[in-house]
Amino acid sequence: MKPYGRTCAIVAVLVACGDCAQAYDLTGAWATSADQCSKVFARKGRASQVAFANFSGIYGGGFIAEPSRLRGKFETCAIKSRKEDGQTINMVVGCASGVMTSNIQFFIKTVDETTIVRQFPGIDGMEVTYHRCQI
Repeated sequence: MKPYGRTCAIVAVLVACGDCAQAYDLTGAWATSADQCSKVFARKGRASQVAFANFSGIYGGGFIAEPSRLRGKFETCAIKSRKEDGQTINMVVGCASGVMTSNIQFFIKTVDETTIVRQFPGIDGMEVTYHRCQI
């Protein structure tokens, strides 16, 4: 392929993908109450490491999302698959606690850049709202 042919091919791909949806970035700390972020999460060790604060459970729940895993206060879940369909993210995660391992399916509805809702299919009206924390 001639050099100008490659350039045309790259431009064609960029134009075709101009409206391609970007993946929703879950990375960060998420709490059930935006007002309680500083009581649920704290910086530990290195300045960039976010962890759960002492007694964080009494201020609501939360989780820490990383590119390949989700961390809760008592377990870590490896993201096995992730599929986005509009505002819905469907994830299957493999979780390990101190006692057992299990696969869990998550349905997350994205509201905006700072708010998501975990939905529980089959259980009408059951959902948990999470807010992105700026730690």
